[in-house]
Amino acid sequence: MSDVCIVGVGIHPFGRTDGMSGVEQGVFAVRQALGDAGIDWPQIQFAYGSSDAAGNPDTMVDRLGLTGVQFINVRNGCAAGGSALFSAQMAIKSGEFDIGLAVGFDKHPRGAFDAKPAEYNLPDWYGDAGYMVTTQFFAAKIMRYMSLFGISRETLGRVAEKAFRNGAKTPHAWRRQPVSIEEILEAPMISDPYSKYMFCSPGEGGVALILASEKKARELGKPLIRLKAATMRTRPPHSFEVFAPSIDVVEDDSGPRGTASQIASRDAFRLAGMEPGDIDVAQLQDTEAGAEIMHMAENGFCANGDQEQWLAEGRTEIGGALPVNTDGGCLACGEPIGASGLRQVYENVVQLRGDGGDRQVPGNPKTAYSHVYGAPGVSAVTILER
Repeated sequence: MSDVCIVGVGIHPFGRTDGMSGVEQGVFAVRQALGDAGIDWPQIQFAYGSSDAAGNPDTMVDRLGLTGVQFINVRNGCAAGGSALFSAQMAIKSGEFDIGLAVGFDKHPRGAFDAKPAEYNLPDWYGDAGYMVTTQFFAAKIMRYMSLFGISRETLGRVAEKAFRNGAKTPHAWRRQPVSIEEILEAPMISDPYSKYMFCSPGEGGVALILASEKKARELGKPLIRLKAATMRTRPPHSFEVFAPSIDVVEDDSGPRGTASQIASRDAFRLAGMEPGDIDVAQLQDTEAGAEIMHMAENGFCANGDQEQWLAEGRTEIGGALPVNTDGGCLACGEPIGASGLRQVYENVVQLRGDGGDRQVPGNPKTAYSHVYGAPGVSAVTILER
């Protein structure tokens, strides 16, 4: 079976864009991606679109053109964009289509995400007691991890400092000013151990990716950015997830619980015929600073606890052994849920093309990895190769 290739990418800058709807930001990204691929909208054979709070993606056909195209909406928490991409590549792999679109956008109101208990099969009291506030869960999870594996609060600060430093070099990022580690650590506490700079913010933005069969990509004369693997997995037994009403009691609780990310990562490496050491650049879900730390281990890039040394030695910097979140990740870009996972893949395509400018990973990277995680325990992973 031939590879699926990414032949066009587009992005509407993340952050806040007053007077422009989420759908309009998605349309902006699609038109940019069409231009990048050198094709017109009527050539798109199918589309998968993701949005959480800004309306149904299929309504963008009013603006792009009423061609009768198959357009399917996807909603899957923070993994929505990754799930749209997974669905799109499967459509091409089936042999029924040659070229299609994965698009994601969102426009969240200011403030924290307002998830509803019923959406996650939880009773109303769970929300009434304040447990739907995700900052509390993320703080509890990282406190447990820090205790188990000796991760310091300074290491959390290093993650955030790197994010804002990279974001300052990224045109599509929201937070484009460096923030010192001292300011990060001394900032107002939101949920111990996290200060305000250690959480991402709900935001706005749109991303579009055009996928094609290898044959079609060659016809278009595009550089071959191959999608070597795309996986989407749900949580295993006993995992400790967002909106979990409790944590299961297990016989041996001396280590981390199994996660959807571990499963998605393992299967992606198997499909790609690669190992973690083969990856040149990675984008990992960093809804909060500790997520990047935990996800480094969950995706197989280091052992639990080794992140302390990795961050201190600068191994995840743009010029390090494994650059992580080269555009600043969610911490610098914010998180419009429908677009966030696709932003990671967009950034990886930019890096593999050598178009990263001031944030370009040196050494001519050939492989790139992206990972998203969402409630209530879903994860999607993609591996690209040129």
